[in-house]
Amino acid sequence: MSPRHRAEMLRDEMVMHDRIVALVRDNPRTIPALAEALGHPSPEVVCWVMAMRRYGVLEEDGPADGDGYFSYTLTEKARGEGGAP
Repeated sequence: MSPRHRAEMLRDEMVMHDRIVALVRDNPRTIPALAEALGHPSPEVVCWVMAMRRYGVLEEDGPADGDGYFSYTLTEKARGEGGAP
C-alpha cells in the first residue's frame, strides 16, 4: 500500500480526532494499537496523535512499554471538555 498524500491525511484529522478520543477515553493505547483499531498505518496515526498531544488533548500514560511505545490517554482538561482541544 502506498502512503497517502499528506493533504488527504490531514483532511481526515478531525474525524480521526473523535475516533481516537473514543478509543483512549477508558483505555490508554499505544500507536500500534490505535493504528490497528483505526485501520490506518502507524505513520498517519503518529501525526494525528502528536497534533492532539501538542494541543493538550492527549498525554503519555506512564513509561514506555517493553517495545518502546508510550500509551496515550486524554488529559484532564480534555476529559472535562469532552475531548475538545
